[in-house]
Amino acid sequence: MITFNSKIMAILEVWQRGPVDGIPPLLQPVAHALLQAREEIAELSREITDEILWKRPAGVASAGFHLQHLSGVLDRVFTYARNEMLSEKQLIELATEDISPNPDLSVAGLISRFNNQVDIAMMQLNNTKEDTLTEPMPIGRKRLPTTVIGLLVHAAEHTMRHLGQLRVTVKILVNAQTGI
Repeated sequence: MITFNSKIMAILEVWQRGPVDGIPPLLQPVAHALLQAREEIAELSREITDEILWKRPAGVASAGFHLQHLSGVLDRVFTYARNEMLSEKQLIELATEDISPNPDLSVAGLISRFNNQVDIAMMQLNNTKEDTLTEPMPIGRKRLPTTVIGLLVHAAEHTMRHLGQLRVTVKILVNAQTGI
């Protein structure tokens, strides 16, 4: 086994650092994506301010929306992967994700919520048995067809999609502030 010093490990993406302890082999890519998103949001947190949190350059979704949605999607999709229906609280949170500005929410609070949701997701991945991954898992009131692995992979790719959108939105807003 090749070992790297801490300086090299710090520049490697999560997937390049090897398996995540406790996560089943087939779910490693999901864990890698969620942990990568957490690291990138931590870096991005130095640029996101409460001042720009709800701004919508060119009418695109705000950074605040993306931060809410990142947590919400993980919560909802992982709920479906447990074969559970969404709770009333989850439905209310879904309905209010796109309400902005929301003065009750801050950058620090939204990032903390996301980190907490990643922790919860990682625990669920840790407890997911590989022999359940291809089980049919209908979602929502319409009982749309998918599988456990379909839900978990969707959560990972959806997280990375919104992370990319968040990065672009923040870059545009920061550059507008600095005049670049």
